[in-house]
Amino acid sequence: MAISDEPKTVATALKHSSVRRRQTTTSAVGLYNSPDTTDSSGEDLTKDSGSDDSTNSDAANSQPQQKQDVDFSVLKFAYRPCVPAHRRVKESPLSSDTIFRQSHAGLFNLCIVVLVAVNSRLIIENLMKYGWLIKSGFWFSSKSLRDWPLFMCCLSLLVFPFSAFIVEKLAHRKCIPEPVVVLLHIIITSASLLYPILVILRCDSAFLSGVTLMLFACVVWLKLVSYAHTNYDLRALTKSVEKGEAIPNTLNLNSYHPYSVSFKSLAYFLVAPTLCYQPSYPRTPYIRKGWLFRQLVKLIIFTGVMGFIIEQYINPIVQNSQHPLKGNLLYAIERILKLSVPNLYVWLCMFYCFFHLWLNILAELLRFGDREFYKDWWNAKTVEDYWRMWNMPVHKWMIRHLYFPCLRHGIPKAVSLLIAFLVSALFHELCIAVPCHIFKLWAFCGIMFQVPLVLITNYLQNKFRNSMVGNMIFWFIFCILGQPMCVLLYYHDLMNRKGKLD
Repeated sequence: MAISDEPKTVATALKHSSVRRRQTTTSAVGLYNSPDTTDSSGEDLTKDSGSDDSTNSDAANSQPQQKQDVDFSVLKFAYRPCVPAHRRVKESPLSSDTIFRQSHAGLFNLCIVVLVAVNSRLIIENLMKYGWLIKSGFWFSSKSLRDWPLFMCCLSLLVFPFSAFIVEKLAHRKCIPEPVVVLLHIIITSASLLYPILVILRCDSAFLSGVTLMLFACVVWLKLVSYAHTNYDLRALTKSVEKGEAIPNTLNLNSYHPYSVSFKSLAYFLVAPTLCYQPSYPRTPYIRKGWLFRQLVKLIIFTGVMGFIIEQYINPIVQNSQHPLKGNLLYAIERILKLSVPNLYVWLCMFYCFFHLWLNILAELLRFGDREFYKDWWNAKTVEDYWRMWNMPVHKWMIRHLYFPCLRHGIPKAVSLLIAFLVSALFHELCIAVPCHIFKLWAFCGIMFQVPLVLITNYLQNKFRNSMVGNMIFWFIFCILGQPMCVLLYYHDLMNRKGKLD
């Protein structure tokens, strides 16, 4: 490694000493008189002197002897008492200016070890005090037939993508005009979302089954919107090219596939881990079977851990709680704080299982190349950064099919952002309220509450630059306060509903 600020006297002395052993008194004096000399080790000095071109032919013909001479000179120059030990302004590794510019793998391993040790003791203490609390009825109700309508509804949702394909095929052959194509797609996408909602509301099924169906229906809806919107744009682009209109240089037509309707591309898109349709995707060369098996094992383990925490910790806490808005305030705060830790564990396990393990497993099976399903959202300094990084499939869909189309139609940036949060809030409410048969808008209000948090955290980040104030606010409000609060609200509303029904 070259030392950029080594004084010429030292460099000269080293170069000459590597060829013929000169006296080191002169170079030592030069070294002492150079206050800007950088730190150097024996290895660094060896590399420096070895990289210099030698003008002596004898040294070139005797490399082993030269290396021995260099090592001898290094022993004379490395870390002499006269060499200054402090030469530059340096920050401590844990200072706020440098903490995020280096690896903390060792501290991360320490946190893992401490978490395993502490939680192992808590698990043993819990089992000794309460026994085994896990029951299968919370997860599945397969002993009854009440979940079968939801299962059949889930399978029948495939009718809607097939209907969208027929509409696109007719549009490609110019059998129907463009307004009719748009109207048919609106009907298909709306029916794909309303149909499962009606089925869930008509059936008294298990909560997990209803949430699964609603998530699947929302994914189908997002994919159908992307499929229709992308093909609409491809048709418009094709017409512009046929008319000879000028295309911006940023839109390289060679990188886009020509407009065509293929059932194979639609089928791949329906199972691919993405919500944005395009005729083809980057693909990996092969499937890594060993890697795939390891991810499957991890998925099984972390799913079991998540279920264990829910049954063994979260259920007893919420069952021994009161409605947070109707009971004692201090007691409600205590329940929320007690629920926050196991809820945070479940949320992190859910994120790891779905966004990392499951989506990567699906991508590996399909050889899907773009694996950026999330970014480092845990380092988000504002709430806006978090929503932009934690769920990349939904974020890309929002940017591509909602946010930028709003901007292109003249809608202000702030209003476009508000519309994006509004759509997200509606889908969060549907995925929770419909399976619970309760429409109190808790999830909707929780998501819309993020809008003022975006403004607050952006202001704090601009005011206190290079600080993690916004990150701490995000963790506290989102994980310590917000999620446990929503869990308690929906649980007690659900229990009150069942009590009224009984």
